[in-house]
Order: sequence, then structure tokens, then C-alpha cells
Amino acid sequence: MPFAAERKKLPPHDQITELQRKIQLLDGDKTAFYESSQSAMKKNRESILQLRQDNKRLYRKVAEAKAVSYSSWMRFLSYLFIFLAQLDLSLTQKDSLSVDQKVLSKTKRLNASKHTTRTYQQRLDELKREYERIKPEGGSGNLHALENRLEKTQFKSKEAENITSYYQKLKTELQDESLTFQGQLDSLEAEILKYRKELHSLQVMRDDAQLSEEAAKAAFQQQDELLSRERKERERAITSYRKIVEEHKAETGKTERSVKRTPLQPDELSSEAQHSTTRIPAEEEKAFSALEEAFERIKETTGATDVQEIVKRFTSQKEMHEHLEKLKKENEEALLQLKEQRELLIQRFEEEEYSGDAKLSCEQQKLEEAELQLQAHQQRCDSARERLDWLTTTLSTVTAGVEHLAEKLQHITLVRHLLTLAHTAYLQSFCHRSRSRARAELLRSSQTPRRLCWSFWPSASYSCSCCRRSLRGKI
Repeated sequence: MPFAAERKKLPPHDQITELQRKIQLLDGDKTAFYESSQSAMKKNRESILQLRQDNKRLYRKVAEAKAVSYSSWMRFLSYLFIFLAQLDLSLTQKDSLSVDQKVLSKTKRLNASKHTTRTYQQRLDELKREYERIKPEGGSGNLHALENRLEKTQFKSKEAENITSYYQKLKTELQDESLTFQGQLDSLEAEILKYRKELHSLQVMRDDAQLSEEAAKAAFQQQDELLSRERKERERAITSYRKIVEEHKAETGKTERSVKRTPLQPDELSSEAQHSTTRIPAEEEKAFSALEEAFERIKETTGATDVQEIVKRFTSQKEMHEHLEKLKKENEEALLQLKEQRELLIQRFEEEEYSGDAKLSCEQQKLEEAELQLQAHQQRCDSARERLDWLTTTLSTVTAGVEHLAEKLQHITLVRHLLTLAHTAYLQSFCHRSRSRARAELLRSSQTPRRLCWSFWPSASYSCSCCRRSLRGKI
């Protein structure tokens, strides 16, 4: 029978339980088939006994009919002789006319009685011929049919026993294999648990690395914002200083151009010099006041009170910025390494998981291949069984026909002997051909040589010992 095929891939334990259930069903089918075959055999034996009793009863009836017909005829003749004697006595006492009339009436009655006896004798002969014709055909045909049915049931029961033994062997093999499946499953579960623990630890390490990365990013962002703020303030101060310097440069350029354009007298020069001396301190005072304002702003922003402290503050901020950049690079490298390790571990875990699934799929594939082989062998066995049934039916028909011909040709002794020899030679050749074909088909179907055991019908009046030994049996 086919295992399941269209179905989902079950684990080995479920498949083993399913096979055990199927084997139990086969055992139940075997017992039911055995009981039905035994009951059929019993019924066939009873029917054979009943047919034999019917044949005996019919023989007895024919003999009784023969005896009754003979005794009635003799009784009729005795009655006739007595009547003729009485008639002779009465003729002397009566007239000749009355005697003639009586003789005519009696002769008529005698003729009528003869006619009835002749018709009865013809009917009896017809019944005898019909009985002789039905006897070899009906009795032997029924016996042969019953014997064929009996042998078929025996063959089927033996075949069921062979199939049950094969399934028992398959069951033991699967049970032996199931003993190793539990250890393999336990080892695979232990490996899966180990890899899950490693994955959990790696996930914890990854979470810690992500938290440290986020903390470093937050600190770096704060430092970056602080540095950008200080940079902007420095740029504002530098731009303001540049504007002041440019204004001074523009004013000095104007004075120089005005001096170059107008040649002044010594008095004017002296007065101009006095004015310039008075103008220069004023301009320097403006520059110093602007610088003092910028310095005050820097003090307010940085919180420092001295120029050296401000310089130290800027140098320390620069060093801090370089240190943070270095830490950023180191953290990025560590993060890349952790990501690579994580990918490697995930890949290893997937490989191990795939290898475990591959092992299970390999075992399931083996089970499916075994099921397919079992189905193929069963189909071949069914075809061989059908072929064997056909051969048995054809052989039974051939033997029945040959027996019928032999019974019809019993009065020809020489021809019967020749027919017997020809029939035995034909049966031997037919047995040899059928055995070779059946063996070839069974070898093609199951790939294991099995012994063929045949037996011929015991009711056959002539059949060789080779045919009786080798012409019907089981696989």
C-alpha cells in the first residue's frame, strides 16, 4: 500500500507511528482475509460434498428408474398372459362375435399401452443422454470452479502473509533507525541551544556597543556644538578686528594721499604735524577701546580673566577636539569590527541551522524514496499477480476442455493414448514457459528470486508428475 505522498513532511516519530498504525491495519486485514478464506474453504468443501451426494442420488434415481421400467414391463406381460388365458376360457362360453370384439378392444388397449411404454422408454433414453451429457460438464465444471476458488483463496492468504512479513521487516528497520534519531535530535537541539546562547551574548554585546556609541555620539555632538559656538564667536571677533584694521588702514591712506597732493609750508607742516600728533592718539584710543570691548566680550563668553587663561582655554579646546576626533575614529573602528563579528556569527548560525535542516530533509528524502520504491514493488507484484491469475484461469479452461475431449474419445483406445501423450507434452512445455515468464516478471518486480510452487488439479485423470509438482503455487 502507498505511504502517504501528498502530504506534509512529518517528523520521524510521527512517520514511525503512522507506519505502526498501517502495519496494525494490515494485520487486521490479514486476519479478516484469513477468516474469510477459511469460511470460503469450508463453504466450498460443503458444496463439494453436497454435489457428490447429489450425483449419488441421481445415479440412484436412474438405477431405480431402470428397475421400475423393467419390473412394470414384466408385470404388464404377466397380466397380459393371464388375461389371454382367461380370454381363451371365456371364448368357449361366448359367441365368436363378442370374442372378436373383445379381442379387438384388448388389442387396441395393448397397442395403446405399448405406445405409452415406447414413449416412456424414449423419454427415459433422452433423460439418460441428457444426464450423461450434463454429468461431465456440470459436475467437473463445478468441482473445478470450486477448486480454483479454493486455490485462489489459499494463494491470496499466502501472499498476504508474505506482504505482512515484508512490512514487519520494514517496521523493524525503521524502529532500529528511530533509536538513532533521538540521539541525533538531542545533539542538534543542544547545538541549537548553544548557538542561541552565543547569539544572545552577541546581541547583549551589540546593545552595549550601540549604547556606548550613542553616548559617544551625544558627547561628541555636545562638544561639536560647543566648539562651533566658540568658533562662531571667534570669527565674529576676528571680523570686527579686521573691520577696525581696515578702517585704520583707510584713514592712514587718506592722510598719506592728502599729504602727497598738497605741498605744505613749514608753518603749515608744523601745524599739520601738531594736528597729526593730536589725531594719532585719538585714533589709537579708538582702536584700544574697540580691542578692550572685544576682550571684554571674550571674557564674558569664556569666563576667563586673563589673556593667558584665554589662550590656554583655546588650546585646551583644540586638544579636546583632537582627542574627541581620535576617540570617534577608534569607536568607529571598534563598531566596524563588532559588526563584522556579528555578521560572521550570524552566518555561522545560519550555516549550522541549515546543516541541521539539511540532515532532517535528507532523512525525510530517504523515507520518501523508500515509500516510492515500496509503491513500485507493490505495483509490480499486483501486475504479476494479475498475470498469474490469468494463467491459472487459462490453464483451468484448457485442462477442462482437454478432459472433456478425452471423455468423449474414451472408446478409441489408441487415439486416447496418443492424446494423453500429446497433452502431457503440451502441459510440460506450457508449464516450462509459464514458470519462466512468472520468474522473469517476479525478478523484474521485486529483484529477489522467489520459489515458484505449483500444483495441478487432483481431479485431472491424466497429468504428469512434473505438472502436479510445478504448475500452481505461491510466490
